Amino acid sequence: MAPERVAVRDRAAFLRRAEHRLLRVGALAGLLVLWEALTRIGWIPALFLPSPVGVVRELVEMAASGQLMVHVAASLRRLVLGFAAGALAGVIVGIATGFFSRAEAVGQPLIAATFPIPKIALLPLLILWLGIGEPSKIAVIALGVFFPMAINTYAGVRQADPLLVQAAVAFGAGRWSVIRKVILPSALPMIFAGLKLGAGTALLLLVAAEMIAADSGIGFLVLHAGNIMDTTKLMVGIVCLSLLGVLSHWVLTRCERLAVPWRHT
Repeated sequence: MAPERVAVRDRAAFLRRAEHRLLRVGALAGLLVLWEALTRIGWIPALFLPSPVGVVRELVEMAASGQLMVHVAASLRRLVLGFAAGALAGVIVGIATGFFSRAEAVGQPLIAATFPIPKIALLPLLILWLGIGEPSKIAVIALGVFFPMAINTYAGVRQADPLLVQAAVAFGAGRWSVIRKVILPSALPMIFAGLKLGAGTALLLLVAAEMIAADSGIGFLVLHAGNIMDTTKLMVGIVCLSLLGVLSHWVLTRCERLAVPWRHT
């Protein structure tokens, strides 16, 4: 076998990462067992940290009564709408600023100037503009998702191989064909990286917005439970947020495997 092929095979083997599924499950189970043990032996009062069994029991009761579903449904609606709007706008702006020089000249200074602003600080202004209802909450989530999407998409477009672009142009591809068939596929890994960052940001802003101006949602549930010192319900809200984060990451990872299969071979 040629030395070059051996080197490529060794490099691929080095970069291939084992999933260690049993280790992941074992680490999570160990944390839960330790948590339960600390609460059962009384080292940590239940008021400060309820046991996992107590949290699961409360979660089941809230789900059975329908109370939990009301909050989860409200949060999911805001999360999906805000995430979709911010992601779509970010991809469009990222492609435009990465491909068109005039759009870059206009867009990049504006993004650089507005990106450092904490998005939750804009919520009072958004409430003034859009009202205290759903639009202001969706808008602040969309703003939080927009920036990582625009920045990552721009970086992905700029990393496209110029030889591929030149080859497509040489074969008669128009500007939009080049974007659709060359630029966009090249930028997909960075776009999915932006989606994963945006999903985490969306959850943070969702909770903050629901704590400030909402009468339903997981953020409202956490705030209300904290105000009345019902730490078990508070932990139910935190568990729901954690599950939403894990679910979003899993869905985006699966979508990435389907859209960018050459990255996972």
